Amino acid sequence: MNKHRDILEELNKHAPLKEKIIAAHKSISRIFPFIARVAITIYDPETTLLKTYLHSSIDGNPLPHYQVPLDEAPSLKELAEKGLPRVINNLLTIEDSDNIHEHTRRIARSGFAASYTLPMFNNGVFIGFIFFNSYETDVFTEMVLEQIDVYSHIISLMVVNELASIQTLTAAIKTTGHITHLRDPETGSHMDRMSRYSRLIAISLADKHRLEDSYIEHIFMFSPLHDIGKIGIPDHILMKPGELDENEKVIMQSHTRKGCEMIDELLANFGLENVEYIDVLRNITKYHHESINGEGYPSGIKGEEIPLESRIVAVADVFDALTSSRPYKKAWSNEDAIATLKSMAGETLDQDCVNALIENMDQVELIQQQFKENSFG
Repeated sequence: MNKHRDILEELNKHAPLKEKIIAAHKSISRIFPFIARVAITIYDPETTLLKTYLHSSIDGNPLPHYQVPLDEAPSLKELAEKGLPRVINNLLTIEDSDNIHEHTRRIARSGFAASYTLPMFNNGVFIGFIFFNSYETDVFTEMVLEQIDVYSHIISLMVVNELASIQTLTAAIKTTGHITHLRDPETGSHMDRMSRYSRLIAISLADKHRLEDSYIEHIFMFSPLHDIGKIGIPDHILMKPGELDENEKVIMQSHTRKGCEMIDELLANFGLENVEYIDVLRNITKYHHESINGEGYPSGIKGEEIPLESRIVAVADVFDALTSSRPYKKAWSNEDAIATLKSMAGETLDQDCVNALIENMDQVELIQQQFKENSFG
């Protein structure tokens, strides 16, 4: 009987994408033991940021929570534009070159001596890079590269599949949610800003909570869906300019439950139940109106009982609501909004999340400039 074992059988299992990347790395290492690390970055075309996403390292990460505008990494930008890979067989000899970006220097300072970089594409659209790093120099020969290219495309397909699943879910919700956006004063610009505030907060808390880049990125991707349940709220309540009465408040608060029900139905209908970090989406949708003091809804949980992603999105959402104009109010200044956040910290909002936003106001202002309300919003 043939006892051959598929060296990539781990990829057939239901597992998080990170575990599959690690499994692919182990398989490559059987052939090429000098491959010490495989890393993925993904590209955000709206901000032109290239962001660290996943890696296979088990002994630390030289680029935790790193991002850079692609224009500031000209060598990588050229790879993306031309669709070509890049081989650096001796990082040590180019570390001090003026043309080498900070991320390459960090890789070299972490002991890696050689690097192979390939751009990833989905139907011709650039989505990020795959990096193969080695502690040895002069290892990426033409013969080696031909075999690594096969693995790189397998890994790329896994990344594309994961991101496509999220995009399918997001597109389905956004298509349905377009009805809400025609009725709800919260605009697309609000979603753009608050999702990036959420990511900013998560990055600031990453060291304290030991957050993976992929977790942070999923908070960014999922946070715009926090209020999807408002689709099920009647117009006369959703668009009421004045204060809601008690019965109307109960109906409005039901949007968190309705949102979770909608997401579960969409996941089932589109066969997306296995999307990684899907519980992060559920938590954001259900618990972003919980309060640190336990007086929020729908469950009345408090403090650290509230999932971290929900606490993060709550601060981002409140800040952008305060600083945005609505039919019933003018936009507050950042200073006034900060004062309000400080008064809510420790009672309604998470203190660490509030501090994280306030301590990064320079980046907040950049986000505000980039995603301004238009005349229709």
